[in-house]
Amino acid sequence: MGVSAGKEVKVKRVRVTIDTRPLRIPTYRRLWISTAITAVGSQLTTVAVPKQVFDLTGSSGFVGLAGAFGLVPLLIFGLWGGALADAFDRRTVILVTNVGVAATSALFWLFAVVGANVWLVLSLLAVQQAFVAVNMPTRTAAVARLVPPELIAPASALSATVGSFGMVFGPLLAGALMPVAGLPVLYLTDSVALVLAFVLLFGLPSLSPLDGVKRRAGIKDIADGFRYVAAKNVLLASFLLDIIAMVAGMPRALFPEMAERTFGDPHGGGLALGWLYAAIPIGALVFGLLSGWLSHISRQGVGVTVAVAAWGLAIVGFGLAHQLWLAIAFLVMAGAADLVSMIYRGAILQTATTDEMRGRMQGLFTVVVAGGPRIADLAHGWAAAGVGTATAATTGGVLVVVLTAIAVVCLPAFWRYRATTG
Repeated sequence: MGVSAGKEVKVKRVRVTIDTRPLRIPTYRRLWISTAITAVGSQLTTVAVPKQVFDLTGSSGFVGLAGAFGLVPLLIFGLWGGALADAFDRRTVILVTNVGVAATSALFWLFAVVGANVWLVLSLLAVQQAFVAVNMPTRTAAVARLVPPELIAPASALSATVGSFGMVFGPLLAGALMPVAGLPVLYLTDSVALVLAFVLLFGLPSLSPLDGVKRRAGIKDIADGFRYVAAKNVLLASFLLDIIAMVAGMPRALFPEMAERTFGDPHGGGLALGWLYAAIPIGALVFGLLSGWLSHISRQGVGVTVAVAAWGLAIVGFGLAHQLWLAIAFLVMAGAADLVSMIYRGAILQTATTDEMRGRMQGLFTVVVAGGPRIADLAHGWAAAGVGTATAATTGGVLVVVLTAIAVVCLPAFWRYRATTG
């Protein structure tokens, strides 16, 4: 076949590998590298805390209770943190809260060395999550000030992928280190990583509010954020679907018990626990590295809906699995689906929100994203104590699929939502 003279056939090439264009921007690259440095360290603490609680109590119910201790500060300080991000220089807020997270990680290390009861560990977890809850929405709200609108989706993919990288190698490293080095080394590594991140974040430019309006970050400002969401069905549906996926379908509170009693880990911890924590992020990481084509899809509402339903089906498979390799395979599938949902929800939130509201929207996003799994920790932990881990996980996955269908029927505008692709 030939092409007529004088005519040029233009074929739009669809990128398959992850879109790295945002990394050409020095300020975003600095923020991204700081995230990469802390990604592994933060996951060491994420694995260490529930393991320490389980070792102290021998109960998945107490592991679920750890979710409640993390949830309350996330609810309060996540919303307030979003208001702070809209009222003050976002760079300053990021730096101060980074110091707070580093200090609490150092205290975890100290208490792991000298010994502590379960209530002290849970209380320190609550303090740390308060700092995290302010840091997360502020850090995410800064992205739209560092990259142009057409690169928001690729930037979301990059951030999600590097986070998944930490979630893969952090738990695997934790599983390998725990039997030989113990929990204190995990906490200490996280503390060192946070110090290195602070050095990078210090070089960010000033990110003061653009509109020049002075805000107090009080109750009224938080309430304005809720009214803003209520007026935008697309944002409301995005939050609702993530709540469904995480609250009904996140089975991580079951991992310590399943690692020992279903998959044969020793009491002190082992590789099965590390693989269970790493499996979901492995799926997200692999899919993230091949996510370039996602930025060319405009039907982002459909993308989120299908991804959440796929997550639920994968969790059903995990609950029914009795071999470790099969359980991990289903969790990897769940991670891939979660990555797609995360990229599109992040892009929708950044592009459908004005700058003066981004902090508060990201604060609410933090409450949903980080708070949902903690409610799931509590629900799954106590459900497993009553009906067993397999039934708790399987039932949760079924609920995700059913509730997702109901939500989209009730909010059809989300299914029809289209975005401009870059």
